[in-house]
Amino acid sequence: MDNHIIFVRIADQGDAHYAEEIIKETEQSAIARGSGIAKRTLASVIDKMAAGKAVIALTNTGEWVGFSYLETWEDERFVSNSGLIVAPKFRNSGVARSIKNRIFKMSRRLYPNSKIFSITSGPAIMRMNAKLGFLPVSFAEITHDEHFWEGCKSCVNYDILTRKKKCNCLCTAMLFDPEYFSDAQPVVYQHAETYQKITYS
Repeated sequence: MDNHIIFVRIADQGDAHYAEEIIKETEQSAIARGSGIAKRTLASVIDKMAAGKAVIALTNTGEWVGFSYLETWEDERFVSNSGLIVAPKFRNSGVARSIKNRIFKMSRRLYPNSKIFSITSGPAIMRMNAKLGFLPVSFAEITHDEHFWEGCKSCVNYDILTRKKKCNCLCTAMLFDPEYFSDAQPVVYQHAETYQKITYS
């Protein structure tokens, strides 16, 4: 791989032209792993970018590297960190961890009292979550918002979820509860810290 400087930053409306590539790679990655994933629409990804609820990674030449987004549920009682995807040529380089850390810290800054959750079937994501303080929980401990579970209908494993009455599925739910970290220092990000440079060779 050539040397790259990768910028991990909050996405904005100007990044909308990357949305189609993000969706395509997310679907292809799920197929390659043989796992299910909730399908994202072009409009939903662009909306997250425009609302400042997504993190994107790009090279200094404008090549798309990775993406993730957050969403709130039940009047901000819960925040989900979802859709983490990295372009194939940049995998196993540490950029996924940088994106994960940034979307988590952004969630903590914007919604300091919310419980943050993630559901995944990927061991790498589980390890990243664990290092941030997430713990495995039952589905009963994350949001009950029907709109969240509507997103699972496009997953190939949705029949398993319904048969088990949304108690569990092939994914693992992980939860960060701020009550357990009430003595921790608050996460503060100034505008000047928007960009994180990562060099790979």
